[in-house]
Amino acid sequence: MSGTRRQRAFTLIEVLVSLGMFAVAAIVLGATYVNVLTSYDSVARRQANEADVRFVRSTVMGEPDRAVVEDGGELNLPGGRTARWEAKVDEAAVADLFTVRFRCEIRDPAARDPWVREETFPLLRPTWSDAATRDKLRQASRERSERSRAR
Repeated sequence: MSGTRRQRAFTLIEVLVSLGMFAVAAIVLGATYVNVLTSYDSVARRQANEADVRFVRSTVMGEPDRAVVEDGGELNLPGGRTARWEAKVDEAAVADLFTVRFRCEIRDPAARDPWVREETFPLLRPTWSDAATRDKLRQASRERSERSRAR
């Protein structure tokens, strides 16, 4: 045996390569974590906007005056947000039934662009009907019903 013993150790290249691999893994994990946080924030914001739209829609559906609904409006929401809405109301072929095309725009001071939701839904609202039109539609409905029974 010779008097010199060689010790086993990592070379500088091996250490640098392992540090590089660790850095890449840390960057990937960090980016994934940021994406998860961003997704959670996006989902929370969307749920808040959906709740606000439900609130505004219920306000529109509860309004007894059709002219007020067709004029649209604006509501202040918590957190400095505002909801601007408008609705187009069309009469259906059934008495007291209307088709409402509803558009709601939620503005958040923290967001760059407003969040917009558009939907169309039927609404039974006797207070919106014109008495003469209601009577005509009811009569037409009775006549259709009688013709179908006669067959």
